[in-house]
Amino acid sequence: MISEQLITQLQTSLRGKLIKAGDADYDSARQVYNGMIDKHPSLIAQCTDVGDVMTCVNFARENNLLLAVRGGGHNAGGLGIANDALVIDLSPMKGINIDPVTKTVSVQGGCLLKEVDHATHAVGMAAPSGVFGTTGVGGITLGGGLGHLTRQYGLAIDNLLEANVVLANGSYVKASATENPDLFWALRGGGGNFGVVVSFLFKLNPADTVYGGPILYDISESKEVMTWYRDFITNAPEDTNGFFAFLTVPPVAPFPEPLQLKKMCGIVWCYSGPLDKAAEVFQPIRDFKVPALDWCGPIPFPALQTMFDALYPPGLQWYWKADFVNELSDEAIDLHIKYGNEMPTPHSTMHMYPVNGVASKVGNNDTAWNYRHSNWAEVIVGVDPDPANRGAITDWAREYWNALHPYSAGGAYINFMMEEGEERIKATYGDNYQRLVEIKRKYDPNNLFKVNQNIKPVKEDVKVTVVEAEKEAALLHEKEM
Repeated sequence: MISEQLITQLQTSLRGKLIKAGDADYDSARQVYNGMIDKHPSLIAQCTDVGDVMTCVNFARENNLLLAVRGGGHNAGGLGIANDALVIDLSPMKGINIDPVTKTVSVQGGCLLKEVDHATHAVGMAAPSGVFGTTGVGGITLGGGLGHLTRQYGLAIDNLLEANVVLANGSYVKASATENPDLFWALRGGGGNFGVVVSFLFKLNPADTVYGGPILYDISESKEVMTWYRDFITNAPEDTNGFFAFLTVPPVAPFPEPLQLKKMCGIVWCYSGPLDKAAEVFQPIRDFKVPALDWCGPIPFPALQTMFDALYPPGLQWYWKADFVNELSDEAIDLHIKYGNEMPTPHSTMHMYPVNGVASKVGNNDTAWNYRHSNWAEVIVGVDPDPANRGAITDWAREYWNALHPYSAGGAYINFMMEEGEERIKATYGDNYQRLVEIKRKYDPNNLFKVNQNIKPVKEDVKVTVVEAEKEAALLHEKEM
């Protein structure tokens, strides 16, 4: 319990709004993208600047409060919020600044991808990340940043040049290749374990009008399509990206009525090369098989990025299971087809995002993200608007994942994971895990930032003592002053 006096002190020290349980806007402020998450924090601080963030970090640390950090609120497991926590809500911090000379964009931690894409599209560029416009920049970047441009330009973290971070001791530092490089390494894939990233600086890449969209096939053709896709995408030119999906055609225009509510398979393409070469590039794709629906064509990149936003509004029930996949065997394809045909609700789906191309040219140990050798990041999601269907979507996703997991590479993309325990986190970081533990010990020895896919600051399974933690924090603080 926090005394009213302390709450008042925090409230008066913030420029932003502090929301408490019982306030008129409390229920709307605590909602996140996944409607399955129903957490009740003690306080929600809608921070407007770095000073607000520093104040909240200090307040949580000094009062032994659980601390959660929310950017876009899109996290699969709802890890931007927690019961009885002080939530640092970055959503008011939406500053975006483009430098057309250096071809970079500075983005504050409360921005959504669609907001960044809107700004960078004005100069015909993009910071590669994501496939939904409603995704928060902060969460997707810190987890890696897969998207429509992964094969062309790499992950979001491969285009991250620096980050400004509020640390657990309340100090404000820059992380880059030359300043706090160990922190910079950890931020690129290590999630929210190391501090509150209040702004990011990204390299921009050409992505104005791309050639993309979905090409769909009848689900009875899934084996043929998956087998062809497996071979095509691993050898495709780097300017061509496409993720495979099982889906149910939405019962809305402009989808053709004969296809509505039909289970199908398909590939969502994004080609970023010269448009006058697009027909040539897509000739072997169209020669492979006549599809049931072909919506591939020239499209502004922000329009492709937001194409599915309206079909998946905030508040749906989501249950996620994920894995990295090195090879897509014939046996695995057969299992995919079995469960793809059993999708329990029209929103439920399975996606396979390619990790090859430019993203695979970065070493596994060059960033915290440890699966550059995998060909795909696979995600199985049971989705439905009705909480009554929670059991059905959860059971399907779990059974599907259990069947396919033996064919996986072991770990999973943390942005696709629910709260699944320490062993899954260790499997995800592999050889990088112990280095992440050491960096966590240095920058957050008491694990203030624990509402995430948590990397505990322990060494050889021995917990850090309070004296050691305070000593390391003091040394770090002296270095930064």
